[in-house]
Amino acid sequence: MNIWIQGARPRTLPAAIAPVLVATVLAGADFKPVQALLALTVSLCLQIAVNYSNDYSDGIRGTDDNRIGPIRLTASGLAPAKSVKRAAILAFAAASIAGIALAALSSWWVILLGIAAIAAAWGYTGGSNPYGYKGLGEMSVFIFFGVVATMGSYYVQTLEINWVSFAASVPMGSLSCALLAINNIRDRAQDELVGKRTLAVRLGDRGSRIFFVLLLVSAYIFAALTGHIWVLLTLITVPMAYFISKKVLQGATGSQLIPLLGSTGKLQLLFAITFAGSLAL
Repeated sequence: MNIWIQGARPRTLPAAIAPVLVATVLAGADFKPVQALLALTVSLCLQIAVNYSNDYSDGIRGTDDNRIGPIRLTASGLAPAKSVKRAAILAFAAASIAGIALAALSSWWVILLGIAAIAAAWGYTGGSNPYGYKGLGEMSVFIFFGVVATMGSYYVQTLEINWVSFAASVPMGSLSCALLAINNIRDRAQDELVGKRTLAVRLGDRGSRIFFVLLLVSAYIFAALTGHIWVLLTLITVPMAYFISKKVLQGATGSQLIPLLGSTGKLQLLFAITFAGSLAL
C-alpha cells in the first residue's frame, strides 16, 4: 500500500485542498458543509487521478525511465502498468460520483465542468496527442486547479460567481502552476531528451526559473486585488516564498529541487490558510 500512497504524490495534494478552502471561507454565510466536502472530494480525487494517469502514460511511453523525483510506479516496475491505469480510473470514478452528487445539490451544468476536468486530466500526458508535451500543462493547471476549482467550489455553495471569487482563484491557480513549474524545471533536461516539450523546455533553464518566481509574485498581487485589507496577512508567507525563490534562482537542480517541491506545496497551503483567514476577517 505504501507504494500507492507514494504514487499518489502527497506533496501535490495542497493544490487540491487550497482552492476549496479559500472558496468555502469566501462563501461566508452561504457556507454549505455537504457541498464543500463534496467539492473537496472531487478536487482531491482528480489530483490523485492526474498523478496516477501521468505515471501510467509517461511510463508506457518510456519518458520516465531516467526520472529524478517522486516514485514512478510504472517506470520503476513497482506496479504493472494496467494496475496503475486502473488506479487512475478508480480515482476518476470517485471524482465523478462526488461530482454528480454535487451537481444534484447545486446545478447540473457542474457536470459539464467535471467532464472537461477529467478530459484535461487524462489528456495532459495520455492519448495520442498529449498537450502536456507541448508546453500547455501550466495553462491547464491554472484553469482547472485555480479558476475552476475555486470559482466552482464557491458557486456550488452560493449559486453565484463574482469578481472577488475570480480574483481569489488566481493565486490558487498561480501556486498550483508553481508546483508543476518546479517539477518541470527538475525534469527539464530529461524531458528535452525524450521530446517532451514542456514549458520549462520551451523557456529554457533561466527562463523557467524566472517564470516560477513570477508565479509566486502573482499570487500576492491578485490576493491584494480582492480589495480586502486583511489580505496583508498573506505576507506572513513571504519569507518562505523568498527562500524557495532564492534556491530556484541560484540554480538548484535534480534532487535538490525535490524538497523545494514539498516546500512549494506547503507554501500553497499556508498561503491558502492565511488568505482564507483574511477573507473571513
